[in-house]
Amino acid sequence: MPERALTDPWELGGITIPNRVVLAPLAGIGNWFVRLQAKRFGAGLVVSEMVSSFAIHHRNEKTCGEMLRTVPEEKPVSLQLFGQDPDVMRSAAAYVAEHTDVDIIDLNMGCPVPKVMKTGAGAALLKDADTAVAVAAAAREGSGLPVTVKLRSGEKKGDVEGYDLAHRLADEAGVAGISFHPRSAQVHHKGEPDLELARALVASLPVPVILSGGMREPAWIADAFRFTGAEAVMLARGSLGNPWLFARMLGARDEEPTRAEVLAELDWVMDRAVEHLGPVRAGRYLRKFYPWYVERLGEGKELQALLQGTSTVEEARTALLAFRDLQTPDGTLSHAEGRHPHPRRPREAQGRARGAHDHEAA
Repeated sequence: MPERALTDPWELGGITIPNRVVLAPLAGIGNWFVRLQAKRFGAGLVVSEMVSSFAIHHRNEKTCGEMLRTVPEEKPVSLQLFGQDPDVMRSAAAYVAEHTDVDIIDLNMGCPVPKVMKTGAGAALLKDADTAVAVAAAAREGSGLPVTVKLRSGEKKGDVEGYDLAHRLADEAGVAGISFHPRSAQVHHKGEPDLELARALVASLPVPVILSGGMREPAWIADAFRFTGAEAVMLARGSLGNPWLFARMLGARDEEPTRAEVLAELDWVMDRAVEHLGPVRAGRYLRKFYPWYVERLGEGKELQALLQGTSTVEEARTALLAFRDLQTPDGTLSHAEGRHPHPRRPREAQGRARGAHDHEAA
C-alpha cells in the first residue's frame, strides 16, 4: 500500500474530508472567522472552540447567537461541546443539529482547566469512563450526526486511561473518530507527546485517530504523522498568527510569509472581528490576537505595548502604520523559523529538536 499523504482525502463518519490537516478546537479563540482563516489556507476540517452543553440546553443568548455561528465556506465543520450530563448533552446536541449547519459534533474529554474539570467535564471524564460513554452515546442519539471525541492520554502523568476510554467510546458509544493528545492533563502542554502510545492507539482502534499536541514545526508534524500512522494531524496554537502552516503542511508553499502578507492577514482578521463583534467589542477582543502577529512580524515589546494599549480597531490600525515599511530587502520577515524550540522529532526522524508546545484546550 502506498504511503498516505497529508493531501489525501479521507472519511470521518461518512463525511469526506478533502485532506488530513485539521484545525483543533481552541478554547476562547476558534470562532467562525478563525476557522474560515484556516480553511482559506487549506485546512480540510475545522473544529469550533468548545461550547457548553448546559449553555445551549438553557438557550444562553450569547452562546446560541455567537458561538454556534458558522459560514458555508468553512464546511466541513465540527462543533465541539463539553459537559458531563448525558441528558443535557442529548438536548444540546439535538439543538445543534436542528439550528446549525455543522457536519460533526466533537466532545471535549481532555480539557485540563480546573474550572472545567471540577464540574466533572473535560479531562475529569477520563476517570469516569461510564459517564463518558453515556455522554457520547447521548450526543449521537440527540443529534443523529457523527460524533468524535478529543482525549488526552490520562489525567495524571503516566496514566493511560485515555487509551482505554478511546476503545470503549468506539465499541460502546459508536463514536466516529478520536482526536488524541498523547500528554496527560496534569502536564498541560509540557513535555513531549507520547507518540508510541498514539501509535499503539492507531493500530488497535477501529475508527480514525487524529493526532494532536506539539504541532508547530512542519518537519516534526510530518514525521509524527508517518510514525504514528494517524489518519490526520490537528494543528492548534502553532497555527495562530501563522495560518501559512496549513499551506506548508499541504505542500502549497515552502517559504515564510513576507511582512506584507502578515500585515494583510492581520487586516483581514481585524475586519472579521468587527463583523463578528462590532467595533467596540472587537477592539478589546483582538488584544489576544495581536501577540501572535507581532511575533510573526519579528517585532518586540514596543509594537506589542502600542497594540495592547489600544481600545479600538482604528487605534490599532494607526499603531501598525508605522511598521508597515519595516521589512528586509527581499520582503521577508527578519525572524527565522528556528527561533522557537520544537518537540523532539519521532525516533524515525533524522536529527533531534527540543520541545515547544501548542496550547489547545484539550
